[in-house]
Amino acid sequence: MKPVMIITGAGRGIGAATAIMAAQKGYAVAVNYRSDKASADKVVAEIESDGGRAIAIQADVVDEAAIVAMFETVDRELGSVDVLVNNAGIVDQISRVDEMSFERVDRMMKINVVGPFICAREAIKRMSTKHGGKGGAIVNIGSAASHLGGSGEYVDYAASKGAIDTMTEGLSKEVAGEGIRVNTIRPGVIRTTIHASGGNPDKPDVAGSVIPMGRIGEPEEIANGILWLAEAGFTTGALVDIDGGV
Repeated sequence: MKPVMIITGAGRGIGAATAIMAAQKGYAVAVNYRSDKASADKVVAEIESDGGRAIAIQADVVDEAAIVAMFETVDRELGSVDVLVNNAGIVDQISRVDEMSFERVDRMMKINVVGPFICAREAIKRMSTKHGGKGGAIVNIGSAASHLGGSGEYVDYAASKGAIDTMTEGLSKEVAGEGIRVNTIRPGVIRTTIHASGGNPDKPDVAGSVIPMGRIGEPEEIANGILWLAEAGFTTGALVDIDGGV
């Protein structure tokens, strides 16, 4: 039976690249999406055309009931989860903190922090030897912004990713004795649509000129790191920077 990986926000960008690479390495993949069913279905179709196993599952990570239902669907259709990749996340319009609305910050924290916590909760219930599981791995997607701060752009986003760093540090110790490893990848600027969706489509081009390696990253480079952490048996609590040296 294939090991099972759930990837939130897997219809595009880093999530899609990870889903395709995971399937090539033998995982059955749950491709989660919030609203873009066509993109998720395209990822599933690509995996299946290559002989892999994947399903698309709609669930908004701000909705607890939807998260629970997603895990239950995976239990039925693929089997109990072995690896959770907490990838779903957002940025917003460039803004100073003194211009941010309550609704913006609340939404940022719900999607980027609360969602990953509830997904981790459901994964632990299935993976932990305390609950009769066989262990597993959680890979969180953080950001270089957590140690850069996002000043003048999105301090709220940076703070949300700082929370993911702390979650990783604490949770990794909490469940280490239960067969679960918890790690975080902290990407720099990557060639995805996330910045365009946040109203800053030029950021990748601008960032490439100031990154020490002289370019932005590709989704597949992050996917490589995620897949390594999924299988790195003696690594937990790690914050792995894949950012071109920023």
